[in-house]
Amino acid sequence: MIRPATPADIPVIHTLIRELADYEKSLTEVRATEEQLHQALFGEHPAAHAHVATDSTDSVIGYAIWFLTFSTWRGVHGIHLEDVYVRPGARGTGHGKALLTELARICVERGYQRLEWAVLNWNTPAINFYESLDAHPQSDWTAYRLTDEALARAANAPEHK
Repeated sequence: MIRPATPADIPVIHTLIRELADYEKSLTEVRATEEQLHQALFGEHPAAHAHVATDSTDSVIGYAIWFLTFSTWRGVHGIHLEDVYVRPGARGTGHGKALLTELARICVERGYQRLEWAVLNWNTPAINFYESLDAHPQSDWTAYRLTDEALARAANAPEHK
């Protein structure tokens, strides 16, 4: 079953985020706290949304965190899927597909025209799964990121003062 996350789901979502980061060999990069997740998902001005996948006992076994984007070319919103994760023991049972199906349904229902996400180049099982859904890689774009010290340097560049 797929449902919107509730504030009560925050602890398990936080645990699942850490599991995903560990799988992606990046656990030391996780800084998000449960309080930050609560604020981002359920605060006065939510920055993101979450859905959870549950098993037959109603235990949360997966999640998707997403936020709205905007396409200047299409003139409408889209969804950027930040994370999708299903615990290893529950993979292959349709929960990952159900999470993506729910986000696709939201896009269609609200008139959004894109559902986008990124995947690590080495994550062949995920790539195969996404391609089985008819998703296509955007190989003509390269993602860039500023964080930590580089972000601070960019914010304090002389031409911005």
